[in-house]
Amino acid sequence: MTAEATVPDASPRQRIALGVAYDGRAYNGWQSQADGNTVQDQLERSLQAFTAGDRPSTLCAGRTDSGVHGLMQVVHFDTDTPRDTVSWMRGTNRYLPRDISVQWARVVPPSFHARASAITRRYAYILYAGGVRPTIDCGRVGWIHRPVDIHAMQSAAACLAGTHDFSSFRAAQCQSHTPVKTLSPITMRVKGSYVRLDFEANAFLHHMIRNIMGCLVDIGLGRQQPDWLADVLAAKSRKAASPTFSADGLYFLGPTYASSFDLPTHCDAFDGLPI
Repeated sequence: MTAEATVPDASPRQRIALGVAYDGRAYNGWQSQADGNTVQDQLERSLQAFTAGDRPSTLCAGRTDSGVHGLMQVVHFDTDTPRDTVSWMRGTNRYLPRDISVQWARVVPPSFHARASAITRRYAYILYAGGVRPTIDCGRVGWIHRPVDIHAMQSAAACLAGTHDFSSFRAAQCQSHTPVKTLSPITMRVKGSYVRLDFEANAFLHHMIRNIMGCLVDIGLGRQQPDWLADVLAAKSRKAASPTFSADGLYFLGPTYASSFDLPTHCDAFDGLPI
């Protein structure tokens, strides 16, 4: 009696998570567009090239606008292509442009969802308050031509911590189901002419941070008093706030997840910030 030939099982379908860093200056934001000039388009083309024809469709933790940078955007996709995690990182990077790179890769359970599993999202804004416009940091920092009163900005920002209706800082094209978000206290620190502001919330409205920055800069420059920001928040109207500030200094630091997913919370790209 001859033994039956065994057919090896097909490669099991896996869910892969990637941490992606990018300089947003050359791209029309994260989300795929018809012109193909977005970070998502570049990533998916590179994944297709690396897998020799597989077409992974990525879902991200948080979409970023044109000019906004990402230090640890997290995406997930499902694939039948068998690769180890180091290969997903190095192989995809081989096909990516120099201003986008995969920082890490992990196999995650099917229950993981880059957006829905996120507990909070973190951003940093780097403001350069100097008399001469930046050169090496051009496009990587928001610039104002004179120093700001950091204490006035800190005093004003205190009213934003907690759960509020942030309609005054919401762009007209925002698609969020609700303007109510929970924002942690905004932290600020100074190094020379650089000011760094860190934001963390369960979710953000479209242009929310840039609209808050517009108000804080006006306060820091003495154009408004610190208690004015509480009035802006209470107004629940975009007309009450300052103009939207530059995208140049805004960085998506990434989401936070339950520790059970065992995903990185820091990557080498973080060390590229000036402060």
